[in-house]
Amino acid sequence: MTKIKICGLRREQDIRYANELMPDYIGFVFLKGKMRYVTFEEAAHLRSLLDPVIPAVGVFVNEPVENVIRLLQSGTIQIAQLHGQEDEAYAEELRRAGDHCIIRAFAVRSSEDIHRAFAFPADYPLLDNGKGTGETFDWSLFQEQEKPFFLAGGLSPENVKEAIECFHPYAVDVSSGVETDGFKDYEKMKAFMDAVRR
Repeated sequence: MTKIKICGLRREQDIRYANELMPDYIGFVFLKGKMRYVTFEEAAHLRSLLDPVIPAVGVFVNEPVENVIRLLQSGTIQIAQLHGQEDEAYAEELRRAGDHCIIRAFAVRSSEDIHRAFAFPADYPLLDNGKGTGETFDWSLFQEQEKPFFLAGGLSPENVKEAIECFHPYAVDVSSGVETDGFKDYEKMKAFMDAVRR
């Protein structure tokens, strides 16, 4: 069964929704200036309210590696998701600090981007449109891959089943597709998860 990550949780209410619906992963966004940004302290508080069986993913863009390591080692997050210019040396430094899972996001604009994504030494590549606009990338660029990966970008309760049938991803990653007026919407979260799991 395809795993589900719901990203951009920032309110206690969002955590309550997650605890009831039980996605496979949730995500905290640590990029200042973004609507879903949370501080390290806010994330630690939200993590303390989250069901302990749900891994928390930290979403970073060019964050100093020592900050990411600190969040992993403190248990605030269990997985690091990298969205910036983090290179193989950065990933290696995270690995040396502990056996931490790494997701590396790639903006897909060409088939070469997909090749780079699957060549990077991460546990899971994440394929996205890279714009944070809630739009899908050009799905026709994709070719079947052996390595498990996360699929993101423009997913919603309406299109996620088609995306799974097209890509066979390890996991689907949603944020704006389960929101109303910029906030997580319980009914949309439930509809998304029902669409994946039925």
